[in-house]
Amino acid sequence: MLVPGLSLAAALRAHPEWQGQPIAIMTGSGPRAEVLAVSPEALEHGVRLGQTAVHARAACAELLLAPNDPALERAAREALRDAALSTSPRVETAPPETGAYVAEAALFVDARGVEALFRSETGFASALADRARRLGLPAVVAVAGSRGVARIAARLAWQRNEGLCVIAPGEDAAFLAPLPLDLVNPSDALADGLGRFGLHRVGDLLRLPEKALTTRFGERIRPLLALARGTQQAPPPPVPENTRFEEATDLEFAAAQIEPLLFVLRSLLERLAERLACRGFAWGDLVLELGLEDGSRDVRRVGMAAPHLDLRVSLRLLDLALQAQPPRAPVERVTVHTTGTEVRGDQLDFFRPSGPPPAALSRTLAELGALCGEGRVGAPAVADDHRPEAYAVRDFVTEQKPHKGPPQQTTVTTTPRSLAIRALRPPVPAQVRAPHGTPETVFSALARGDVVRCAGPWRTTGHWWNEEERYAYDHFDVQTSDGWVIRLRRDWIGRHWAIDGVYD
Repeated sequence: MLVPGLSLAAALRAHPEWQGQPIAIMTGSGPRAEVLAVSPEALEHGVRLGQTAVHARAACAELLLAPNDPALERAAREALRDAALSTSPRVETAPPETGAYVAEAALFVDARGVEALFRSETGFASALADRARRLGLPAVVAVAGSRGVARIAARLAWQRNEGLCVIAPGEDAAFLAPLPLDLVNPSDALADGLGRFGLHRVGDLLRLPEKALTTRFGERIRPLLALARGTQQAPPPPVPENTRFEEATDLEFAAAQIEPLLFVLRSLLERLAERLACRGFAWGDLVLELGLEDGSRDVRRVGMAAPHLDLRVSLRLLDLALQAQPPRAPVERVTVHTTGTEVRGDQLDFFRPSGPPPAALSRTLAELGALCGEGRVGAPAVADDHRPEAYAVRDFVTEQKPHKGPPQQTTVTTTPRSLAIRALRPPVPAQVRAPHGTPETVFSALARGDVVRCAGPWRTTGHWWNEEERYAYDHFDVQTSDGWVIRLRRDWIGRHWAIDGVYD
């Protein structure tokens, strides 16, 4: 799979509004910057590779000059890899070429056994090219018996304005024979030597004996001969294990406000969602990295309650994170990355309502966190502390319970009723008369009257070594004459009484 001008394709992928305009991708932003890639519209106006910005602008007054963005180019390479991995488990990035092919990006995809999924190699090539176009990359796909022949076939298909090229098994040498030797990209010294002997096409090279060629050109001719004969051998591509997805861009002007930053984040998230959907993944926690104008970095993680691909919810979560803690300096670079997570389906229960959507749950938790403060929204947990009022909050995570089949008929049994205590936080202050250490009368905003029944005390102490955190409580369970059953707490350090809980 081949993209001849990756820098131009990466720029159009990030800025689809530039489609149909004369564009030139430059090596820099100054007047002496050279043209690295040009669009077909710019070629029609006379803009050529290697021209300076001044000469390119003189050839086309409407020319749009854009500096090459390495971040966009790197993301485009990863997107091309994602398109390939959606059709085959084995993909390998082709080594970079030199000369006239220095701007191209290529991937080698293992096509063995694709007939089971795509019925034919032509169907496989069509699906691969279509998935690359969905990610904004105009790729050419060629299928051949070796990597070198496939790459040459893809270059030739691009020159002929064809999107596909499928070479039948065993026809590699016949396909290459009428082609000029320049397409196999020999080194300059080897190309000069072959030209002096009158060899201009691949078929001319194949008609000569290998021994005579190696005598005159040395061992450097053997890889070229293996490529021309279609006998080039290479190990199968590896199986990638990395599921990290990243999209980044450098801002033309530093953003000091959150609103223009959200406009950039929407574009990044859209491209990230397309790549994840192509691989059958959803994003988990999003990591936002901001390159600031003062040279520092601002890194923050935005958690998700469950994997999803809802763009609006994720953008809202990033907005809340930025509003809660704005960047300390204008932003020059934005990077968003996540780890692809498989979405597992859950069998719904016929007798229970379905729960909230994962995306809506993530948004609700984030909005509650922005209102209540960090670390104050989540699921309750047991605190590692003996203090009675101690509590802990953990992140709320949905748990998918395995389906256990149809509900079984159960027998309902009656159990003795038991009281449940409802803790009051903060405790309700109370005035208690206890002349002999046991409560006899209670007066508070909750319960008032004489103590009818009393149990206790139960003493709880701790942190005696710390002057500020030490505590010593006596708890009593009492019933007052007005019908309340409460738990009283006597604070020996603070010298006061309070109602710690109510029995319901």
